[in-house]
Amino acid sequence: MSKPPDDQMDDFTERLRAESERGPGKGFGRFTRLLGGGLGLARAVAKAGRTGDEGTSAKDLEKMQAIVERLGQLKGLPMKFGQIMSYLEVDLPEETRGLLSLLQTQSPATPWEQVEAVLREELGDRADLLLLGLDRTPASIASIGQVHRGRLPDGTEVAVKVRHPGIEDSIRSDFRSAHVGMLFASAVMPGMGATAKDFMGELEARLLEECDYGLEARRQALFGELFRDHPRIVVPAVHADFSGRRVLTTTWESGEPLDAFRERATSEEIDLAGAALFDFYIGTLYRHGLFHADPHPGNYLFREDRKVVVFDYGCVRQFEPEVAAAFVALARAVQADDRERVCAALRGLGAEPSKNDAAYDHLRGLLRSFFGPLLTPGAHRIEGRLVFDTRQIMKDKLALARLRLPGRLMFLFRIRFGLFAVLSRLGAVADWAQMERGFAEQSGLT
Repeated sequence: MSKPPDDQMDDFTERLRAESERGPGKGFGRFTRLLGGGLGLARAVAKAGRTGDEGTSAKDLEKMQAIVERLGQLKGLPMKFGQIMSYLEVDLPEETRGLLSLLQTQSPATPWEQVEAVLREELGDRADLLLLGLDRTPASIASIGQVHRGRLPDGTEVAVKVRHPGIEDSIRSDFRSAHVGMLFASAVMPGMGATAKDFMGELEARLLEECDYGLEARRQALFGELFRDHPRIVVPAVHADFSGRRVLTTTWESGEPLDAFRERATSEEIDLAGAALFDFYIGTLYRHGLFHADPHPGNYLFREDRKVVVFDYGCVRQFEPEVAAAFVALARAVQADDRERVCAALRGLGAEPSKNDAAYDHLRGLLRSFFGPLLTPGAHRIEGRLVFDTRQIMKDKLALARLRLPGRLMFLFRIRFGLFAVLSRLGAVADWAQMERGFAEQSGLT
């Protein structure tokens, strides 16, 4: 079946965005909805990996629409699972990918009355000043909150992010059901963690941090300072007087989403944007031990002045200098294909590499896949395509589990599944290995 006409996609988008009194929920009711949405998507991805891109039947399309609606309604981790599947270069029919990509910025909306209540509870009298210039229709609806466009009394155009009521309780509810939490955890980052408990504890803590907009405001302000004079990266300014734990107000930034940008941009513009994003993620990790750990396409806009706006600082990880140094050492060791150095670098990251030759051979292949763009000299595009082979995934999960990598390091490995997938979809060409070496030299980590 060909791609649904634009009017059909528009109709579904409007249906997906409709206000919902039901909310994300918690307890057994959420448990049953979560199972249906998560298992349904997992089956769809597995089926696509077996059959390839053979198009989507009308019946399959209806099923996928129902799954997307359910994931959007659930918010939190289930919705993030759908977001990740939308931009990984996996074997998915374009119709399915298009529906999942809606979850990057759209889902059922929190009713305006509840939005207004949160604003008044958080901001007190200041809420009246904000509400005067606030659009009631959300500009985007994400997994933790939704964004409304507004105008401050001084005329500054702003984006006001308001947290979905009940989302913290929903996230805690997901992780109280260990096997359901593990279903999504393993899908988001297969095999990480010294133990399942360690991994899930890290994932839960990070998701709950995303609910604290006060923390996000401080992180965003820090990134704003670090990139204040950057020629290509824009971090929207935070307006602290109109922010709180459940409300975050930042300067409104306009631009094109990723797919629209890559369709009209020149190769030079695409390459500059790709290099800027690589600097934002890898360069910041090396220079400051900071990692923005949510690299999905809905978090960027591309401006006409060739600058890239980066949003959403809820999921940020800070690492000690020795961790960044060990990560650089691992990259160097994989590039040199030196087993002794690879194992030493992994131990520096707190892992426990196996001495078994067969286990190391599998680990070697996994690491060379992970660091792939840094192993190829010269300017080239990043190959981000992944084919889901159940047997191979299980082997990978076992290899990673044997490493007993601390759960707190799992977000470093989202570079492979997040940033590289975005750069692949963008189609940027650069000498990634040379850029990475430059970051390491500038940071004194070589």
